Amino acid sequence: MSGAKRGGGLLVAGTTSDAGKSVVTAGICRWLVRQGVKVAPFKAQNMSLNSFVTREGAEIGRAQAMQAQAARVEPTALMNPVLLKPGSDQSSQVVLLGKPVGEMSARGYHGGRQERLLGVVTDCLEQLRGTYDAVICEGAGSPAEINLRRTDIVNMGIARAARFPVVVVGDIDRGGVFASFFGTTALLSPEDQSLIAGYMVNKFRGDVSLLEPGMEMLRGLTGRGTYGVLPFRHGLGIDEEDGLRVSLRGAVRESVVAPPVGEDVLRVAVCAVPLMSNFTDVDALAAEPGVVVRFVDRAEELTDADLVVVPGTRGTVKALRWLRERGLADALLRRAAEGRPVLGVCGGFQALGEHIEDEVESRAGSVEGLGLLPVRVRFEREKTLARPVGSALGEPVTGYEIHHGVAEVLGGEPFLDGCRVGSVWGTHWHGSLESDGFRRAFLREVAAAAGRRFVPAPDTSFGALREEQLDLLGDLIEEHADTRALLELIETGTPPGLPFLPPGAP
Repeated sequence: MSGAKRGGGLLVAGTTSDAGKSVVTAGICRWLVRQGVKVAPFKAQNMSLNSFVTREGAEIGRAQAMQAQAARVEPTALMNPVLLKPGSDQSSQVVLLGKPVGEMSARGYHGGRQERLLGVVTDCLEQLRGTYDAVICEGAGSPAEINLRRTDIVNMGIARAARFPVVVVGDIDRGGVFASFFGTTALLSPEDQSLIAGYMVNKFRGDVSLLEPGMEMLRGLTGRGTYGVLPFRHGLGIDEEDGLRVSLRGAVRESVVAPPVGEDVLRVAVCAVPLMSNFTDVDALAAEPGVVVRFVDRAEELTDADLVVVPGTRGTVKALRWLRERGLADALLRRAAEGRPVLGVCGGFQALGEHIEDEVESRAGSVEGLGLLPVRVRFEREKTLARPVGSALGEPVTGYEIHHGVAEVLGGEPFLDGCRVGSVWGTHWHGSLESDGFRRAFLREVAAAAGRRFVPAPDTSFGALREEQLDLLGDLIEEHADTRALLELIETGTPPGLPFLPPGAP
Protein backbone atom coordinates (compact mmCIF):
# COMPACT_ATOMS: atom_id res chain seq x y z
CA MET A 1 0.00 0.00 0.00
CA SER A 2 1.45 3.36 -1.00
CA GLY A 3 1.66 6.24 1.45
CA ALA A 4 -0.78 9.11 1.22
CA LYS A 5 0.51 12.24 -0.48
CA ARG A 6 1.78 15.01 1.76
CA GLY A 7 -1.04 17.20 3.02
CA GLY A 8 -3.87 14.91 1.90
CA GLY A 9 -6.90 14.43 4.07
CA LEU A 10 -10.46 13.43 4.73
CA LEU A 11 -13.44 14.69 6.74
CA VAL A 12 -15.42 12.13 8.72
CA ALA A 13 -18.94 13.54 9.06
CA GLY A 14 -22.00 11.93 10.62
CA THR A 15 -25.73 11.73 10.06
CA THR A 16 -26.21 12.58 13.76
CA SER A 17 -24.30 13.21 16.94
CA ASP A 18 -22.94 9.96 18.42
CA ALA A 19 -22.95 8.24 15.03
CA GLY A 20 -19.37 7.14 15.71
CA LYS A 21 -17.32 9.94 14.12
CA SER A 22 -14.76 10.05 16.95
CA VAL A 23 -13.99 6.35 16.95
CA VAL A 24 -13.99 6.08 13.14
CA THR A 25 -11.55 8.99 12.98
CA ALA A 26 -9.35 7.32 15.59
CA GLY A 27 -9.58 4.00 13.76
CA ILE A 28 -8.51 5.55 10.45
CA CYS A 29 -5.60 7.28 12.22
CA ARG A 30 -4.42 4.01 13.78
CA TRP A 31 -4.81 2.12 10.48
CA LEU A 32 -2.86 4.76 8.56
CA VAL A 33 0.01 4.98 11.03
CA ARG A 34 0.38 1.19 10.79
CA GLN A 35 0.90 1.69 7.04
CA GLY A 36 3.74 4.10 7.71
CA VAL A 37 1.68 7.22 7.03
CA LYS A 38 2.44 10.23 9.22
CA VAL A 39 -1.08 11.27 10.21
CA ALA A 40 -2.73 13.76 12.55
CA PRO A 41 -6.34 14.19 13.75
CA PHE A 42 -8.20 17.50 13.55
CA LYS A 43 -11.51 18.85 14.79
CA ALA A 44 -12.06 22.53 14.09
CA GLN A 45 -14.68 23.01 16.79
CA ASN A 46 -15.58 20.68 19.61
CA MET A 47 -18.31 21.01 22.23
CA SER A 48 -17.35 18.92 25.22
CA LEU A 49 -16.85 18.93 28.96
CA ASN A 50 -14.24 16.18 28.63
CA SER A 51 -10.96 17.94 27.93
CA PHE A 52 -7.22 17.37 28.20
CA VAL A 53 -4.10 19.49 28.73
CA THR A 54 -1.31 19.19 26.18
CA ARG A 55 2.37 19.40 27.04
CA GLU A 56 2.43 23.08 26.08
CA GLY A 57 -0.41 23.78 28.51
CA ALA A 58 -3.27 24.02 26.00
CA GLU A 59 -6.76 22.68 26.65
CA ILE A 60 -8.30 20.52 23.89
CA GLY A 61 -11.06 17.93 23.68
CA ARG A 62 -10.18 14.51 25.09
CA ALA A 63 -11.45 12.89 21.90
CA GLN A 64 -8.71 14.66 19.93
CA ALA A 65 -6.10 13.66 22.51
CA MET A 66 -7.27 10.06 22.12
CA GLN A 67 -7.11 10.35 18.31
CA ALA A 68 -3.59 11.74 18.57
CA GLN A 69 -2.64 8.71 20.62
CA ALA A 70 -4.19 6.54 17.91
CA ALA A 71 -1.98 8.34 15.40
CA ARG A 72 1.02 7.93 17.74
CA VAL A 73 1.69 11.66 17.85
CA GLU A 74 1.73 14.20 20.66
CA PRO A 75 -1.57 16.17 20.88
CA THR A 76 -1.39 19.91 20.29
CA ALA A 77 -3.80 22.85 20.25
CA LEU A 78 -3.66 22.82 16.42
CA MET A 79 -5.69 19.60 16.47
CA ASN A 80 -8.68 21.24 18.20
CA PRO A 81 -8.43 25.03 17.83
CA VAL A 82 -11.94 25.79 19.14
CA LEU A 83 -13.37 24.07 22.22
CA LEU A 84 -16.78 25.02 23.62
CA LYS A 85 -17.39 24.05 27.25
CA PRO A 86 -21.08 24.38 28.16
CA GLY A 87 -21.85 26.20 31.39
CA SER A 88 -25.63 26.17 30.92
CA ASP A 89 -28.23 25.47 28.26
CA GLN A 90 -27.62 28.96 26.88
CA SER A 91 -23.88 29.65 27.08
CA SER A 92 -20.44 28.10 26.83
CA GLN A 93 -16.88 29.00 27.63
CA VAL A 94 -14.95 29.50 24.39
CA VAL A 95 -11.45 28.02 24.44
CA LEU A 96 -9.38 29.27 21.49
CA LEU A 97 -6.04 27.65 20.67
CA GLY A 98 -6.04 26.04 24.11
CA LYS A 99 -6.83 29.14 26.20
CA PRO A 100 -10.21 30.43 27.46
CA VAL A 101 -11.28 33.71 25.85
CA GLY A 102 -14.65 34.21 27.54
CA GLU A 103 -18.25 33.05 27.89
CA MET A 104 -20.63 33.38 24.97
CA SER A 105 -24.28 32.59 24.28
CA ALA A 106 -25.16 30.24 21.43
CA ARG A 107 -26.86 33.15 19.63
CA GLY A 108 -23.78 35.32 19.98
CA TYR A 109 -21.46 32.57 18.80
CA HIS A 110 -23.48 31.59 15.74
CA GLY A 111 -24.39 35.23 15.13
CA GLY A 112 -20.95 36.18 13.90
CA ARG A 113 -18.12 35.01 16.15
CA GLN A 114 -18.03 31.54 14.59
CA GLU A 115 -17.61 32.86 11.05
CA ARG A 116 -14.68 35.01 12.16
CA LEU A 117 -12.96 31.90 13.51
CA LEU A 118 -12.89 30.18 10.11
CA GLY A 119 -9.55 31.80 9.29
CA VAL A 120 -8.06 30.58 12.58
CA VAL A 121 -9.15 26.98 12.08
CA THR A 122 -8.10 26.84 8.43
CA ASP A 123 -4.68 28.21 9.41
CA CYS A 124 -4.33 25.44 12.03
CA LEU A 125 -5.35 22.84 9.46
CA GLU A 126 -2.84 24.17 6.95
CA GLN A 127 -0.08 23.99 9.54
CA LEU A 128 -0.92 20.34 10.14
CA ARG A 129 -1.07 19.64 6.41
CA GLY A 130 2.41 21.11 6.06
CA THR A 131 3.74 18.72 8.70
CA TYR A 132 1.84 15.48 8.16
CA ASP A 133 1.21 13.21 5.19
CA ALA A 134 -2.50 13.13 5.99
CA VAL A 135 -4.95 14.90 8.29
CA ILE A 136 -8.16 13.10 9.29
CA CYS A 137 -10.79 15.63 10.30
CA GLU A 138 -13.82 14.93 12.44
CA GLY A 139 -17.05 16.82 11.89
CA ALA A 140 -19.64 17.70 14.53
CA GLY A 141 -23.28 16.74 14.74
CA SER A 142 -24.56 16.58 11.15
CA PRO A 143 -23.43 18.55 8.09
CA ALA A 144 -27.11 18.92 7.15
CA GLU A 145 -27.94 21.29 10.01
CA ILE A 146 -29.05 23.85 7.41
CA ASN A 147 -29.96 26.46 10.02
CA LEU A 148 -26.26 26.66 10.95
CA ARG A 149 -24.64 26.17 7.54
CA ARG A 150 -23.85 29.86 6.97
CA THR A 151 -21.59 29.97 10.04
CA ASP A 152 -20.31 26.38 9.87
CA ILE A 153 -16.57 25.93 10.44
CA VAL A 154 -16.46 22.26 11.44
CA ASN A 155 -18.37 20.30 8.77
CA MET A 156 -18.77 21.40 5.15
CA GLY A 157 -17.25 24.79 5.94
CA ILE A 158 -13.86 23.26 6.67
CA ALA A 159 -14.26 20.62 3.93
CA ARG A 160 -14.93 23.38 1.37
CA ALA A 161 -12.01 25.46 2.63
CA ALA A 162 -9.58 22.52 2.42
CA ARG A 163 -11.23 20.79 -0.57
CA PHE A 164 -11.34 17.60 1.49
CA PRO A 165 -13.52 14.63 0.53
CA VAL A 166 -16.22 13.72 3.04
CA VAL A 167 -17.33 10.28 4.23
CA VAL A 168 -20.63 10.33 6.14
CA VAL A 169 -20.95 7.84 9.02
CA GLY A 170 -24.37 6.53 10.05
CA ASP A 171 -25.37 4.54 13.15
CA ILE A 172 -27.48 1.67 11.84
CA ASP A 173 -28.23 0.57 15.41
CA ARG A 174 -30.62 3.54 15.63
CA GLY A 175 -32.47 2.55 12.45
CA GLY A 176 -33.17 4.60 9.34
CA VAL A 177 -29.58 4.71 8.18
CA PHE A 178 -30.33 4.72 4.43
CA ALA A 179 -32.84 7.55 4.80
CA SER A 180 -30.28 9.42 6.91
CA PHE A 181 -27.56 9.03 4.27
CA PHE A 182 -29.86 10.14 1.45
CA GLY A 183 -31.45 12.98 3.40
CA THR A 184 -28.12 14.30 4.68
CA THR A 185 -26.78 14.50 1.14
CA ALA A 186 -29.97 15.91 -0.43
CA LEU A 187 -30.12 18.79 2.07
CA LEU A 188 -26.70 20.09 1.05
CA SER A 189 -25.96 22.67 -1.63
CA PRO A 190 -24.52 21.51 -4.97
CA GLU A 191 -21.07 22.77 -3.92
CA ASP A 192 -21.22 20.83 -0.65
CA GLN A 193 -22.65 17.71 -2.29
CA SER A 194 -19.71 17.65 -4.69
CA LEU A 195 -17.47 16.79 -1.72
CA ILE A 196 -19.63 13.96 -0.32
CA ALA A 197 -17.69 10.93 -1.54
CA GLY A 198 -19.79 8.24 0.12
CA TYR A 199 -20.91 6.60 3.32
CA MET A 200 -19.84 4.29 6.14
CA VAL A 201 -22.27 2.16 8.14
CA ASN A 202 -21.43 1.89 11.84
CA LYS A 203 -22.60 -0.47 14.64
CA PHE A 204 -24.01 -3.18 12.35
CA ARG A 205 -25.21 -6.43 13.90
CA GLY A 206 -25.84 -9.54 11.81
CA ASP A 207 -25.16 -10.78 8.27
CA VAL A 208 -23.69 -8.06 6.05
CA SER A 209 -25.10 -9.75 2.95
CA LEU A 210 -28.57 -8.70 4.08
CA LEU A 211 -27.42 -5.08 3.88
CA GLU A 212 -25.91 -5.28 0.41
CA PRO A 213 -29.16 -4.75 -1.59
CA GLY A 214 -29.77 -1.53 0.34
CA MET A 215 -26.23 -0.31 -0.32
CA GLU A 216 -26.64 -1.00 -4.02
CA MET A 217 -29.93 0.89 -4.10
CA LEU A 218 -28.28 3.76 -2.22
CA ARG A 219 -25.54 3.85 -4.86
CA GLY A 220 -28.17 3.96 -7.56
CA LEU A 221 -30.02 6.80 -5.83
CA THR A 222 -26.99 8.90 -4.90
CA GLY A 223 -24.19 7.83 -7.23
CA ARG A 224 -22.07 7.22 -4.13
CA GLY A 225 -20.77 4.00 -2.63
CA THR A 226 -20.33 2.70 0.91
CA TYR A 227 -16.76 2.66 2.20
CA GLY A 228 -17.36 0.08 4.90
CA VAL A 229 -19.77 -1.66 7.27
CA LEU A 230 -18.30 -1.64 10.76
CA PRO A 231 -19.70 -4.25 13.18
CA PHE A 232 -21.06 -3.36 16.59
CA ARG A 233 -18.42 -3.65 19.31
CA HIS A 234 -18.83 -3.08 23.03
CA GLY A 235 -16.53 -0.71 24.85
CA LEU A 236 -15.32 1.40 21.90
CA GLY A 237 -16.70 4.72 23.17
CA ILE A 238 -13.45 5.77 24.78
CA ASP A 239 -13.02 9.44 25.72
CA GLU A 240 -16.48 10.50 24.63
CA GLU A 241 -17.07 14.15 23.86
CA ASP A 242 -20.45 15.02 25.22
CA GLY A 243 -20.83 13.03 28.40
CA LEU A 244 -23.31 10.34 29.24
CA ARG A 245 -26.74 10.12 27.73
CA VAL A 246 -29.57 12.10 29.30
CA SER A 247 -30.81 9.15 31.33
CA LEU A 248 -28.09 7.94 33.68
CA ARG A 249 -30.13 5.25 35.37
CA GLY A 250 -28.00 2.13 35.51
CA ALA A 251 -25.18 3.55 33.39
CA VAL A 252 -22.05 1.48 33.95
CA ARG A 253 -18.53 2.08 32.68
CA GLU A 254 -17.45 -1.00 30.77
CA SER A 255 -14.87 -3.15 32.51
CA VAL A 256 -12.41 -5.75 31.36
CA VAL A 257 -13.93 -9.23 31.45
CA ALA A 258 -11.90 -10.80 34.22
CA PRO A 259 -12.77 -12.12 37.67
CA PRO A 260 -11.53 -10.30 40.79
CA VAL A 261 -8.16 -11.38 42.15
CA GLY A 262 -9.40 -11.32 45.74
CA GLU A 263 -12.60 -12.70 47.23
CA ASP A 264 -14.67 -9.50 46.87
CA VAL A 265 -15.49 -6.95 44.21
CA LEU A 266 -15.35 -3.21 44.83
CA ARG A 267 -18.44 -1.14 44.00
CA VAL A 268 -17.79 2.44 42.92
CA ALA A 269 -20.63 4.98 42.71
CA VAL A 270 -19.97 8.18 40.73
CA CYS A 271 -22.30 11.09 41.52
CA ALA A 272 -23.65 12.25 38.16
CA VAL A 273 -23.45 15.94 39.01
CA PRO A 274 -24.70 18.61 36.56
CA LEU A 275 -22.17 19.71 33.92
CA MET A 276 -20.06 16.68 34.82
CA SER A 277 -16.61 17.00 33.23
CA ASN A 278 -13.81 14.53 32.65
CA PHE A 279 -15.81 11.59 33.92
CA THR A 280 -13.22 9.56 31.98
CA ASP A 281 -11.21 9.79 35.23
CA VAL A 282 -13.04 6.66 36.42
CA ASP A 283 -12.19 4.62 33.31
CA ALA A 284 -8.98 3.50 35.00
CA LEU A 285 -11.03 2.15 37.93
CA ALA A 286 -13.38 0.33 35.55
CA ALA A 287 -10.33 -1.25 33.88
CA GLU A 288 -9.45 -3.10 37.10
CA PRO A 289 -10.75 -6.68 37.36
CA GLY A 290 -13.37 -6.82 40.10
CA VAL A 291 -14.16 -3.09 40.14
CA VAL A 292 -17.73 -2.15 39.12
CA VAL A 293 -18.35 1.52 38.31
CA ARG A 294 -21.86 3.00 38.18
CA PHE A 295 -23.13 6.55 37.72
CA VAL A 296 -25.83 7.43 40.25
CA ASP A 297 -28.21 10.29 41.01
CA ARG A 298 -30.07 9.10 44.14
CA ALA A 299 -28.92 8.96 47.74
CA GLU A 300 -29.98 5.35 48.26
CA GLU A 301 -27.62 4.29 45.48
CA LEU A 302 -24.66 5.21 47.69
CA THR A 303 -25.65 2.73 50.39
CA ASP A 304 -23.82 -0.32 49.05
CA ALA A 305 -20.96 1.57 47.41
CA ASP A 306 -17.46 0.91 48.69
CA LEU A 307 -16.18 4.15 47.16
CA VAL A 308 -18.12 7.26 46.13
CA VAL A 309 -16.53 9.61 43.60
CA VAL A 310 -17.65 13.22 43.28
CA PRO A 311 -16.23 14.04 39.82
CA GLY A 312 -15.26 17.20 38.03
CA THR A 313 -17.89 19.71 36.93
CA ARG A 314 -18.10 23.00 35.03
CA GLY A 315 -20.46 24.22 37.74
CA THR A 316 -19.21 23.54 41.27
CA VAL A 317 -21.86 25.68 43.00
CA LYS A 318 -24.61 24.19 40.82
CA ALA A 319 -23.33 20.69 41.65
CA LEU A 320 -23.37 21.51 45.38
CA ARG A 321 -26.99 22.64 45.14
CA TRP A 322 -27.88 19.44 43.22
CA LEU A 323 -26.16 17.23 45.82
CA ARG A 324 -28.14 18.92 48.60
CA GLU A 325 -31.48 18.85 46.80
CA ARG A 326 -31.21 15.12 46.11
CA GLY A 327 -30.07 14.11 49.56
CA LEU A 328 -26.68 13.05 48.26
CA ALA A 329 -24.90 15.66 50.39
CA ASP A 330 -26.35 14.18 53.59
CA ALA A 331 -25.41 10.69 52.39
CA LEU A 332 -21.82 11.84 51.81
CA LEU A 333 -21.68 13.37 55.29
CA ARG A 334 -22.90 10.10 56.81
CA ARG A 335 -20.30 8.14 54.84
CA ALA A 336 -17.49 10.37 56.06
CA ALA A 337 -18.67 10.07 59.67
CA GLU A 338 -18.65 6.28 59.31
CA GLY A 339 -15.14 6.26 57.78
CA ARG A 340 -16.38 5.06 54.39
CA PRO A 341 -14.33 6.18 51.37
CA VAL A 342 -15.12 9.30 49.32
CA LEU A 343 -12.96 10.80 46.56
CA GLY A 344 -13.48 14.30 45.17
CA VAL A 345 -11.79 15.28 41.89
CA CYS A 346 -11.46 18.90 40.73
CA GLY A 347 -14.96 20.41 41.09
CA GLY A 348 -15.86 17.49 43.33
CA PHE A 349 -12.85 18.26 45.51
CA GLN A 350 -13.96 21.89 45.73
CA ALA A 351 -17.47 20.82 46.77
CA LEU A 352 -16.04 18.70 49.62
CA GLY A 353 -14.28 21.75 51.09
CA GLU A 354 -15.49 24.20 53.72
CA HIS A 355 -16.08 27.38 51.76
CA ILE A 356 -16.20 28.69 48.19
CA GLU A 357 -15.84 32.27 46.94
CA ASP A 358 -17.08 32.35 43.37
CA GLU A 359 -17.44 35.56 41.38
CA VAL A 360 -16.30 33.86 38.17
CA GLU A 361 -18.05 30.57 37.33
CA SER A 362 -21.47 30.90 39.01
CA ARG A 363 -21.05 34.47 40.33
CA ALA A 364 -22.79 33.21 43.47
CA GLY A 365 -20.31 34.87 45.80
CA SER A 366 -19.85 33.19 49.17
CA VAL A 367 -21.09 29.57 49.33
CA GLU A 368 -20.63 26.94 52.03
CA GLY A 369 -19.18 23.62 50.94
CA LEU A 370 -19.87 20.21 52.45
CA GLY A 371 -17.14 20.68 55.04
CA LEU A 372 -15.59 17.24 54.64
CA LEU A 373 -12.12 18.62 53.91
CA PRO A 374 -10.30 21.62 55.47
CA VAL A 375 -10.13 23.54 52.19
CA ARG A 376 -11.22 27.01 51.12
CA VAL A 377 -11.65 27.70 47.40
CA ARG A 378 -11.49 31.03 45.59
CA PHE A 379 -12.35 31.20 41.90
CA GLU A 380 -9.96 33.18 39.71
CA ARG A 381 -10.53 34.42 36.17
CA GLU A 382 -7.24 32.90 35.06
CA LYS A 383 -7.69 29.19 34.42
CA THR A 384 -5.09 26.75 35.75
CA LEU A 385 -3.92 24.45 32.95
CA ALA A 386 -1.08 22.18 34.01
CA ARG A 387 0.49 18.71 33.73
CA PRO A 388 1.70 18.03 37.29
CA VAL A 389 3.97 15.21 38.40
CA GLY A 390 4.24 14.00 41.98
CA SER A 391 3.78 11.07 44.33
CA ALA A 392 1.14 9.77 46.71
CA LEU A 393 0.74 6.62 48.78
CA GLY A 394 4.39 5.87 48.03
CA GLU A 395 3.84 5.75 44.26
CA PRO A 396 4.65 8.13 41.38
CA VAL A 397 1.63 9.94 39.92
CA THR A 398 1.02 12.08 36.85
CA GLY A 399 -2.12 14.03 35.98
CA TYR A 400 -3.49 17.21 34.48
CA GLU A 401 -5.30 20.22 35.93
CA ILE A 402 -8.14 22.29 34.41
CA HIS A 403 -9.81 24.65 36.90
CA HIS A 404 -10.60 28.23 37.85
CA GLY A 405 -10.85 27.44 41.57
CA VAL A 406 -7.72 27.93 43.69
CA ALA A 407 -7.68 25.75 46.81
CA GLU A 408 -6.17 26.82 50.12
CA VAL A 409 -5.54 23.62 52.08
CA LEU A 410 -5.74 24.31 55.82
CA GLY A 411 -5.10 20.85 57.25
CA GLY A 412 -5.36 17.11 56.76
CA GLU A 413 -2.70 14.88 55.24
CA PRO A 414 -1.19 16.00 51.93
CA PHE A 415 -2.69 14.19 48.93
CA LEU A 416 -1.36 15.29 45.55
CA ASP A 417 -2.24 19.03 45.53
CA GLY A 418 -5.17 18.48 47.89
CA CYS A 419 -5.57 16.63 51.14
CA ARG A 420 -6.96 13.61 52.94
CA VAL A 421 -8.94 13.41 56.15
CA GLY A 422 -9.67 9.86 57.25
CA SER A 423 -11.27 8.10 54.30
CA VAL A 424 -12.07 11.30 52.40
CA TRP A 425 -9.62 12.32 49.66
CA GLY A 426 -9.61 15.39 47.42
CA THR A 427 -7.45 16.59 44.53
CA HIS A 428 -7.57 18.84 41.48
CA TRP A 429 -5.62 16.27 39.47
CA HIS A 430 -7.49 14.59 36.63
CA GLY A 431 -6.04 11.37 35.26
CA SER A 432 -4.16 10.42 38.44
CA LEU A 433 -5.80 6.98 38.55
CA GLU A 434 -4.19 6.12 35.21
CA SER A 435 -0.89 5.78 37.13
CA ASP A 436 -0.96 2.02 37.73
CA GLY A 437 1.02 1.77 40.97
CA PHE A 438 -0.86 4.65 42.58
CA ARG A 439 -4.24 3.26 41.50
CA ARG A 440 -3.46 -0.11 43.06
CA ALA A 441 -2.29 1.52 46.30
CA PHE A 442 -5.41 3.69 46.41
CA LEU A 443 -7.71 0.71 45.85
CA ARG A 444 -5.98 -1.21 48.63
CA GLU A 445 -6.72 1.70 50.99
CA VAL A 446 -10.34 1.84 49.80
CA ALA A 447 -10.77 -1.91 50.26
CA ALA A 448 -9.34 -1.78 53.78
CA ALA A 449 -11.59 1.13 54.78
CA ALA A 450 -14.62 -0.55 53.21
CA GLY A 451 -13.89 -3.90 54.84
CA ARG A 452 -13.69 -5.69 51.49
CA ARG A 453 -11.38 -8.58 50.71
CA PHE A 454 -10.54 -7.02 47.39
CA VAL A 455 -7.05 -7.36 45.89
CA PRO A 456 -5.98 -5.20 42.90
CA ALA A 457 -4.63 -7.18 39.98
CA PRO A 458 -0.82 -6.94 40.06
CA ASP A 459 -0.37 -6.48 36.32
CA THR A 460 -3.18 -4.24 35.04
CA SER A 461 -1.67 -1.57 32.78
CA PHE A 462 -4.16 1.14 31.85
CA GLY A 463 -1.86 2.40 29.11
CA ALA A 464 -1.63 -1.08 27.57
CA LEU A 465 -5.40 -1.50 27.74
CA ARG A 466 -5.87 1.86 26.00
CA GLU A 467 -3.45 0.78 23.27
CA GLU A 468 -5.41 -2.46 22.84
CA GLN A 469 -8.61 -0.45 22.37
CA LEU A 470 -6.97 1.79 19.79
CA ASP A 471 -5.60 -1.25 17.96
CA LEU A 472 -9.12 -2.69 17.92
CA LEU A 473 -10.35 0.51 16.27
CA GLY A 474 -7.60 0.18 13.67
CA ASP A 475 -8.59 -3.46 13.15
CA LEU A 476 -12.21 -2.44 12.49
CA ILE A 477 -11.09 -0.14 9.68
CA GLU A 478 -8.55 -2.58 8.27
CA GLU A 479 -10.92 -5.56 8.30
CA HIS A 480 -14.29 -3.97 7.52
CA ALA A 481 -13.65 -0.82 5.47
CA ASP A 482 -12.58 -0.46 1.85
CA THR A 483 -9.10 0.70 2.77
CA ARG A 484 -7.87 0.93 -0.82
CA ALA A 485 -10.71 3.29 -1.67
CA LEU A 486 -10.20 5.29 1.55
CA LEU A 487 -6.52 5.78 0.79
CA GLU A 488 -7.34 6.88 -2.75
CA LEU A 489 -9.75 9.46 -1.32
CA ILE A 490 -7.05 10.79 1.01
CA GLU A 491 -4.51 10.92 -1.82
CA THR A 492 -6.57 12.28 -4.70
CA GLY A 493 -9.72 13.85 -3.22
CA THR A 494 -13.38 13.43 -4.07
CA PRO A 495 -14.12 11.62 -7.37
CA PRO A 496 -15.28 14.09 -10.06
CA GLY A 497 -18.73 14.09 -11.58
CA LEU A 498 -20.78 12.99 -8.56
CA PRO A 499 -24.49 13.63 -9.19
CA PHE A 500 -26.52 16.33 -7.48
CA LEU A 501 -29.45 15.15 -5.33
CA PRO A 502 -32.37 17.58 -5.25
CA PRO A 503 -33.63 19.66 -3.55
CA GLY A 504 -30.31 20.81 -2.09
CA ALA A 505 -29.97 23.58 0.45
CA PRO A 506 -31.93 26.78 -0.18
